Amino acid sequence: MSTSRRVTSIPVHVVTGFLGSGKSTLIRELIAQKPPHERWAVVINEFGQIGIDQALYEDREDVIVKGLPGGCLCCQLAFVLQASLVNLIHRHQPDRLLIEPSGLGHPAGLLEMLRGNAFSHVLELQTVVTLLDPRRMDDDRALASATFTDQLVMAEGIVLTMLDKATPGQLAKTHGYLGELWPRKRWIAEADHGQLPLEQLIEAGERASATVPMATSPHAHIAPATVELDTFRYREPQPGKPHFAEGESLGHVSVGWRWHADDRFGLDRLTAFLDSLPRGLRVKAIVHTDAGWKFYSKAPGVATLSDSAWRRDSRLEIIGEAGLVPGASEIETTLLETLLTD
Repeated sequence: MSTSRRVTSIPVHVVTGFLGSGKSTLIRELIAQKPPHERWAVVINEFGQIGIDQALYEDREDVIVKGLPGGCLCCQLAFVLQASLVNLIHRHQPDRLLIEPSGLGHPAGLLEMLRGNAFSHVLELQTVVTLLDPRRMDDDRALASATFTDQLVMAEGIVLTMLDKATPGQLAKTHGYLGELWPRKRWIAEADHGQLPLEQLIEAGERASATVPMATSPHAHIAPATVELDTFRYREPQPGKPHFAEGESLGHVSVGWRWHADDRFGLDRLTAFLDSLPRGLRVKAIVHTDAGWKFYSKAPGVATLSDSAWRRDSRLEIIGEAGLVPGASEIETTLLETLLTD
């Protein structure tokens, strides 16, 4: 790809939200509405080490998806993100950029970096959107979390998700809660199954950016950096011998595994085990089973199962508060028991 074109004012949208609020689903729905002539870039920051959300996206030329697992863009990975954005812009010159921070991260540091001098002539931060599951209104721990409330306060727009699982009372309570936030939200939308019109995001972003002085230099550009974007190199696991990774930060821990694509799980036994895990855990998996490739998601306490395309490996990750996640060796032993033998 030619890198002679100088890029200026790339629209940036930050999509935040607590664990399990449906950020990845909403971004995929937005991508489905992408104008054919545009090239988009999506940067995904997962709290865990395995990188499941990025594996949900199909490979395509007009959508570049890069994952930064194993920490928080707003603190531990801030330097890596800045170097990654430099390379991403230089190599792919996207027409629009979407950033999905970890659901456990505070967005303040990320927004400060995007608005800073390093990207002042290149990136145009248009929209900060926070997704909210109305069922969280009944979760005292979420309401007491500074990260949870700050994500809502700093957002320009709020997207209510998981509407099919929320009660009318929870929905009314959510609207009342949001109505008392200051500063007032520019807009609040309800997006069942992540179906937010792209026009809502773009038009709201353009209105917001119109009130902010913009850089006008026609020659601004970013030179390539020496830090590679693909910081986390891929290693293929061997059949029957998964790669294990764990992490701990922000009062939460993550444990995850990657399995060879030829390893197959018994779907009934696997889902029965995952369903039995404590309610407060966030569980995600893309796995090769005796019923084909499946995507499993559980949060908060409600599990969903859907079909998935072929992937280069199976992945499973569990995230929860410190002390709530069972021992990794105990989990792995059970997972090995759900593997099928030819």
